[in-house]
Order: sequence, then C-alpha cells, then structure tokens
Amino acid sequence: MSSRVAKRPVALGKDVTADISAGAVTVKGPKGSLSLNLSQEVEVKQQDSELTIAARSGSRFANAMAGTTRALLNNMVKGVSTGFERKLELVGVGYRAQAQGQKLNLALGFSHPVEYQVPEGISIETPSQSEILVKGIDRQRVGQVAAELRRFRPPEPYKGKGVRYADERIVLKEAKKK
Repeated sequence: MSSRVAKRPVALGKDVTADISAGAVTVKGPKGSLSLNLSQEVEVKQQDSELTIAARSGSRFANAMAGTTRALLNNMVKGVSTGFERKLELVGVGYRAQAQGQKLNLALGFSHPVEYQVPEGISIETPSQSEILVKGIDRQRVGQVAAELRRFRPPEPYKGKGVRYADERIVLKEAKKK
C-alpha cells in the first residue's frame, strides 16, 4: 500500500523554484527560501513545475515518510509564495498587545508586563490592542510562536479570558451554584 498523500505531485506555481540536491530540497519564492533535509527512504524528482515524491522501498516507514515529505514540501511552497499567518485575540479587561520592532509587549493581568522576543523570520503585527497577527514563511515556526504567545495566558473556562486563536471555540463552564 502506498501513501495516498504522496501520490499527488506538489505544484510549484509561478515565481517558485526548487533545488534538489543530495539529501535536501530548497524551495525559493518571492517571500524567501526554505530547505528540507530528506530522509533516505524518500525520493523527490522535479518534472516541469511539479515535484513528485516516491518511497524508495515498500516499507511502512518509507510510505509514511513519503506522505510526510509531500505535506512538508507543499507547506514550504505555500510559505514562500503566500506565507502563513495565525491570528490571536486577547479577551479580558486591560489585556493589551503592542508590537515594538522585534519585541511584543503584552499586558495580561499579571503584576508585570510580559515581553516576548520575536524570533527571526517571524513578523508580528498588532492591528488593534486586542489582536496579534503572527506571520512568516515557515508554517511550523508561525504555529510555534502563536502557541508560545497563547501559553502566557491560556483561555480560562469561566469567563473565557486569556489569549486565544481567532478560530478557537472556548466552551464555558457554569459557576458553582449555592
């Protein structure tokens, strides 16, 4: 049985080029370049403006790696052409976010302000005081930064206060009744 994900080729689209060398693939686009180290179990070939991924052997691991590699390459192509973004919302009285260069200042109801150093390759915008936009070309890093920001003050289950993803639904609990 071969990976159903890996069977579909990755379309590079215009403005995107791929360099396949021994053990790595580098994808370059208008927003930057990303590279991925390949497993020995996986073979990547370029045909016209498409990347095809195949498992070198029929083992389960090779199949799994072929599907994973295809998904990662697809995310890289998407990242260098359009980029990824994650939106966070701050819910709570006096909860504020302010981007200053490579720092993000957060007021999250603690006795001290929280300062977050933004990693390289990630940009953070604050369209309003209660919104944070995390943008970048590497999907994993955008998600990781968003998760780290959420971790400062995860949404609590009674009033829903805290840092949440824009698409997140918080199921609220009812307060204890006498």
